[in-house]
Amino acid sequence: MVRSSFRRGALAAVLALSLAPLAAACAAGNDAQTLEVKPDSAASSTGNVKVQNAFVLTDPTGPASVTARVFNNGAAPQRLQSIALAGTVSATLKAADGSSTVVIPPHGSLLLGGKGNPSATIEAGGESLRNGDVQQATFTFSQAGALSLPVSVLPAVSYYQPYGPSSTPGTATPLPTGTTTPTTKPGTPATPTTPATPTGTATPTA
Repeated sequence: MVRSSFRRGALAAVLALSLAPLAAACAAGNDAQTLEVKPDSAASSTGNVKVQNAFVLTDPTGPASVTARVFNNGAAPQRLQSIALAGTVSATLKAADGSSTVVIPPHGSLLLGGKGNPSATIEAGGESLRNGDVQQATFTFSQAGALSLPVSVLPAVSYYQPYGPSSTPGTATPLPTGTTTPTTKPGTPATPTTPATPTGTATPTA
C-alpha cells in the first residue's frame, strides 16, 4: 500500500511539472513576446552605417521616392552619395535645404522623406515601378561603401503619404504676375477727347 501510494504521488508530480510550461504559455495570452508581430521592412548594415524601414513609395501622377531611416554609429560624418534600384534607376538626392549633399552626422541618424527632411526622388516613377514588387536597392556612402537590401514598392497613401514624392523639398515657385493696365501718372495731361458729332441742324427762328 505504501509503495502504491508513493508511485501515485511521484506520477502526479511528474505530470504537474510537464504541464507547467503549457499553463504558463496559455496564461501569457496574445501579449507573449513570441507572438509579437514584427514589421515587414527591410534593414541592413555595413561598417558603422545601418539602413532600416526602407521603402519605395509611388505616386500615380508623378515620380516615386525612397524613404528610409539611416544610422551612423561612427565618429565621422557619412555622406549618402547615391541610391540605385536594380542597378539601373538612380534617385536624385536633396538635402532639407535643397542642396545635393546629404550627410548623416556622427552617432546620429536621418530620415529620408517627409516634411523638412532630405529626399530621394526617382523620376521614372510608374514607368518602371509597380506596387507590390520588391526592388534591390543599393545605398552608397562616402566611407562605409555600398549597402544593398530588398525594398518593397508601395503607394504613397495612408500612413506613407507624408513620406512620399509630394514631400520632396524644393525651391518655391514664384507666383505668376499678370499684365497690369498702366495708370496715368500724376501731372500728366489727360488725352483730349474727340468732340461729339452734332445730331441735327438747328432751325433758325423768325
